[in-house]
Amino acid sequence: MASDSYESPLATRNASKEMLRLFSPQCKFSLWRKLWLELARGQRQLGLMRITEEAIAQMERAVDDIDFAKAAEWEKRLRHDVMAHVHTFAEAAPAARDIIHLGATSQFVVDNADLIIMREGLKLLAGRLASVIDALGRFALQWKDLPTLGYTHFQPAQLTTVGKRAAMWAQDFVLDLAELEHRIATLQFRGVKGTTGTQASFLTLFDGDHSKVEALDKIVSDNFGFLKSFLITGQTYSRKIDAMLVCDLAGIAASGHKFANDIRLLAGLKQIEEPFEEEQVGSSAMAYKRNPMRCERATGLARFVISLVSSPLQTAAEQWLERSLDDSSNKRLSIPEAFLATDGLLLLVANVAGGLVVYQKTIETAVNQELPFMATEEILMAGVRAGGDRQTIHEIIRKHSQEAARQVKELGKPNDLLGRLAKEPTLSAVNLGDVLDPKRYIGRAAEQTEQFLSDVVNPIRARYRDYLNRSIDLRV
Repeated sequence: MASDSYESPLATRNASKEMLRLFSPQCKFSLWRKLWLELARGQRQLGLMRITEEAIAQMERAVDDIDFAKAAEWEKRLRHDVMAHVHTFAEAAPAARDIIHLGATSQFVVDNADLIIMREGLKLLAGRLASVIDALGRFALQWKDLPTLGYTHFQPAQLTTVGKRAAMWAQDFVLDLAELEHRIATLQFRGVKGTTGTQASFLTLFDGDHSKVEALDKIVSDNFGFLKSFLITGQTYSRKIDAMLVCDLAGIAASGHKFANDIRLLAGLKQIEEPFEEEQVGSSAMAYKRNPMRCERATGLARFVISLVSSPLQTAAEQWLERSLDDSSNKRLSIPEAFLATDGLLLLVANVAGGLVVYQKTIETAVNQELPFMATEEILMAGVRAGGDRQTIHEIIRKHSQEAARQVKELGKPNDLLGRLAKEPTLSAVNLGDVLDPKRYIGRAAEQTEQFLSDVVNPIRARYRDYLNRSIDLRV
């Protein structure tokens, strides 16, 4: 495209070639021709012998050979994109001129092609999700037992492990994958339904034979790999389907946003960072900086996808009776862009998840800074077991904890709580060193992580083995 014309950053910076191809004019209009071809084949198979073998052969040869300039000329004249492509196809397959689009409405090609494209888009995104889950699974296994501060309200809380936290990120994406797999398995075709969905035109073609109309619907649906077509439609399939699909993509976006935000927070704490390349520039002014630009970019894309949910929902709500055309201009934007942005988001997340950098010493320092406070209950119990009075020990620990916290917060000094407690005669029988092993405070985090990887992640790896072997390059 010329440099003086707008280019969508989804196409130039984010989405993969595979997703861009799915939503390309070539893919869309080739599918229209394939739909017309399969409709004609089914009609001939069911007895419409005016559809000749030569007509079928010419249509088949011209399926992918589209003269887009000619189609544009026709559309300029007719102001109707489907009829423009009917005429363009007819010129490429003249023997089929009088039977292309026979009995069909525009939505036969438009809706069915959209459903095929969206189904393939969902499959591609499912593979992307599997890559993210696999990368996070490998990271979780590596760091399953490294204690780290948990944070609630972004305040230090009980310990968890770096690996357990990664397993939690992965679990969100596992839920998203389950939603996509369900949608792929249950997505229905519009099929062969006619102008307002009554199949009246096809009933006329087959001289009132209902069984042939039903057979034609099934033949075309089967030939495009759909187990079912909708029994009931208006002129279009229910636009609730689009809304459901975009909500699924928004769910993925929410998971990606959560993951990327967490990495940004951890980067600010200097505990975990996204990968940073040798020649990468973090800031044009502050040369020392390592800004989390991939995660920031991911959250921006995620926010965009989440914002798109309202369009298909409003479209579904505002479809008048059997159909109104206000869905079309909106759908041309909201559906492709939701898929393209989610694709770019998952490429970023997979890249970051596969290259996370862990700073163990910083993590250990943060743990050690807070651990004395977290160990106070253990110290209290140990003091009681050694014969001390629970209430007396509690008051000693409380006073020293408050003073140690003041030293840290107001004076910027190290946490000296243990040194203070070591001087208390009441606690002389307590081995304070024994209660300061961080692994005493991570519970079953390592075991939970291992079980999650075994029971949840490994089956996903098995299902998507072929996809996980592909190499994926991050754009820009």
